[in-house]
Amino acid sequence: MTENREPGLDEMQRMAERALAELPDHLRQQTLDIVLRVTEFATREQLAAVDMDDEWELSGLYEGQPVPDQSVWESGRMPPRIWLFRQPILAEWEETGVDLDALVRHVVIHEAGHHFGFSDDDMHWLEDQAG
Repeated sequence: MTENREPGLDEMQRMAERALAELPDHLRQQTLDIVLRVTEFATREQLAAVDMDDEWELSGLYEGQPVPDQSVWESGRMPPRIWLFRQPILAEWEETGVDLDALVRHVVIHEAGHHFGFSDDDMHWLEDQAG
């Protein structure tokens, strides 16, 4: 994203999907069931789930059972979800001047890292591998 304009929900959704598609093959195959959604802000319930109350502070969220905790005996669960929250991402973009594609990619990869049960160090490795 080279222009200095705010993308809409659909455009940011495409940016997020591209970021998820850039994961290394062996990991990307494990994300095929993830539902990826971009909305303006987190809901009150989503904020409460991570002990936050300021909707401007949460740019992404993973909802689901991390891969290491999954069992073949479980069924009927909702698919895992990665949420990106457009307004907080745009605010961070405007505040920091970071490339918007890179920022969206960072949030997607961080949330995908939660899916894999990764530590912060593992997430940095994953971000390096996806780029």
